[in-house]
Amino acid sequence: MKAIIMAGGQGSRLRPLTCKRPKPLVPVANRPVMEYCIDLLRDLDIKNIGVTLQYLPGMIEEYFGDGSDFGVNLNYFIEDKPLGTAGSVKNAGSFLDETFIVVSGDALTDFDLRPAIRWHKEHGALATLVLTTVDNPLEYGVVITNQDKSIRSFLEKPSWGEVFSDQVNTGIYILEPEVLDLVPEGEQFDFSKELFPRLLEDRKPLYGVTVSGYWCDIGNLTQYRQAQEDILSGKVKVKIHGENNNGIIMGEGVEVDPTAQIKGPALLGDFCRIGPRAVVGPYSILGPFTRVEEGASIKRSITWDNVSVGAESSLRGAVVCSRSSLKKRVQAFEGAVIGDGSQIDAKAEIRSDVKIWPEKCLGQDTVVAESVIWGRGTVRPLFVGSQSPGYIDGDLTPTQVTRLGSAFGATLKPGDMVGISTFPGGVGEILHKAIAVGLIAAGIRVAYLGELLTPVHRFAVRSLELAGGCHIKQDPVNPKKVWLHFVNDQGRDLTPGAVRKIENLYWREDGRQIRELYPSINFGALTDAYRDWLLSTLTNDALQKWKLKVALGGQGNVSNLIGQVLQQAGVDVIRLDFDPEKNWSSIKKDLTFFATEIKRYDADLGVAVDLNAEDLILFTRDGNRLTTGQQAALLARVYLELNNKANNLVAPVMASRAIDIVVNRMGKEVKRVKNHPGIYQEAMDNKQLFLQSDSIAALLQILQWLATQEKHLNQVLPELPNIYTATRVVCCPWEAKGRVMRTLINEESSQQIELLDGVQVANDKGWTLVLPDGETPNYHIYSEAFSEEIAEELASFYEERLKQLVNGEKV
Repeated sequence: MKAIIMAGGQGSRLRPLTCKRPKPLVPVANRPVMEYCIDLLRDLDIKNIGVTLQYLPGMIEEYFGDGSDFGVNLNYFIEDKPLGTAGSVKNAGSFLDETFIVVSGDALTDFDLRPAIRWHKEHGALATLVLTTVDNPLEYGVVITNQDKSIRSFLEKPSWGEVFSDQVNTGIYILEPEVLDLVPEGEQFDFSKELFPRLLEDRKPLYGVTVSGYWCDIGNLTQYRQAQEDILSGKVKVKIHGENNNGIIMGEGVEVDPTAQIKGPALLGDFCRIGPRAVVGPYSILGPFTRVEEGASIKRSITWDNVSVGAESSLRGAVVCSRSSLKKRVQAFEGAVIGDGSQIDAKAEIRSDVKIWPEKCLGQDTVVAESVIWGRGTVRPLFVGSQSPGYIDGDLTPTQVTRLGSAFGATLKPGDMVGISTFPGGVGEILHKAIAVGLIAAGIRVAYLGELLTPVHRFAVRSLELAGGCHIKQDPVNPKKVWLHFVNDQGRDLTPGAVRKIENLYWREDGRQIRELYPSINFGALTDAYRDWLLSTLTNDALQKWKLKVALGGQGNVSNLIGQVLQQAGVDVIRLDFDPEKNWSSIKKDLTFFATEIKRYDADLGVAVDLNAEDLILFTRDGNRLTTGQQAALLARVYLELNNKANNLVAPVMASRAIDIVVNRMGKEVKRVKNHPGIYQEAMDNKQLFLQSDSIAALLQILQWLATQEKHLNQVLPELPNIYTATRVVCCPWEAKGRVMRTLINEESSQQIELLDGVQVANDKGWTLVLPDGETPNYHIYSEAFSEEIAEELASFYEERLKQLVNGEKV
């Protein structure tokens, strides 16, 4: 015998599972459902199999090939247009020269079909339908048979008043080739609606044989989940890949932390990794290479391949498709489906029966109560300022980075040279190479700058006269987060217009076709050149004479470089390196020990710097930490005193008002601009940019200024404005941000507010800035006043008001 597997259906009722793949390739217990059909036929010793295809045929051909890997011989027959069930088999007529069996490529069964085949042959049937009994036949085609198994009548999806039998058509047929003579060529024609009723009308030998066993049509998402539970519970006898140990089936290379809990029945695909204290509950199926992070909980849920479930996330009766990434504390409830390649940011909630179509992004703290089908979802922007963030265990793949490189390159001229640098480690090297591929493909000459700090990258782009640069850096707070920092030919952040060009090209996937590829070049010793350049900016030998003693806190490369620069400038450096395992947020929250050590070593001042040399914290010799406002005011004073010709100082809107007080005392003005780094850096002259964007340069200039003044930092501190700052963060869904901002503006007096960037409200007590976050669904509140109590009072007032506005409450 031969066989036909009908594998052309779109599986529209299974969407979004079938948006990116044909229904026969949807995984059931980590195997495409069509594999079970092949197993069934091979066990019947039927090895010559035709496969009818219509929707995404290439994917099925690519997966199964000629069938030799599965012990059969496959022949494919592709429909140019939908031909119906009988029409699709007619399309394979040249292959069918003997009795053949037709099965559906998207049904799961363990029927023993031998009795039906034997009955067909013994009774000279033209067509034999394989039937089964079901409890609820309303969704199926009911078949009524006589005592001799000949078919009496058909009822398609009857009402309860028409249910005269519980026997239903399974879509499995045993047929003779001549039956296809009744099927018109190239036209849509159906077995159950047209061919079989005609055979019945013509009194042809048409039989229905009821067989026992398991059968599931997998026509909808409920049946899809149920079929997998039935496999795990042993209701259906099919082959599952993996080793069964008391109901827990594990594939090859599975890693389970000793503190994790796995409760059977459950299936863990090849190379799954289950983290500490994670829980995988009964009736859960994890696809190959699924990662379940610390404290995550999965119950009665299904993940496909290469899924990441973030720490403390919770899946309850959900399906997560291939390559999807769920960040920390994500929740997905019963019936929820997350399509292929989706990214769900931290603390997002997907409620029951919500469907997320493929390639969607849900922002942090987003609550989704309705399906997300069109657009990119409630997505965070691709860029935050001039930087593109991503997670190395989630959305930041080498493919995405290559696309970004290609988009950036397409905004430049062919043959331009762009510098790329990265952070130490394997991940940095992979992403470094990925962005190089994109740039080269866009006709850009790549300059490999090596492993650098951010200020050194800016210096390299500027001094080598490159067309731009991209520095790949690790987030100082979250080691799994990476930033791609793009700069222009001056080493400055890109303007919003330049960023939009990259975003548009990225989302349109509108790369540039280049016929000529340019050779790349490697540059070395850039850190040494940067160090020498920094030292050349010193205008006198005050540091050599005064012999300041500085306590330096940092990690790794940044400590090494700053230590070298300061020592060569004549500073006595005391290295107090921070724990390399701690992130910058933890370090900043607990600097008490560092402050104590400053006093113990009798240092003149202390300085703490993050791993990218972008964040600087100053301490007096007494261990007192300068506030953000005091540090900004000090830097403004240093800049203006070192640059007498400067008439004003540029500051972003969110910078402390302490700057205004210091600058006004000196008879100068502050020019406020938007908070986008590309905007305020473009507005600054080179000397201010030098101090604003380079923490190492800023530190060196502050030390030289102190040495020239022959003052210690604690002596200068009383001369700086004592302004107190209070901050708050309020969660706000992306879609509500505009409404909240509009309502807040309407509530405030026009004389008190400024709308340059965010909402700034000034009054007699102090001032407050309410600023939407560009990366997360949050608002930031910054309040300043001359007393700590009033600053906290202002921040608390606007925090409460924003929460009311988010919830739709009126004044």
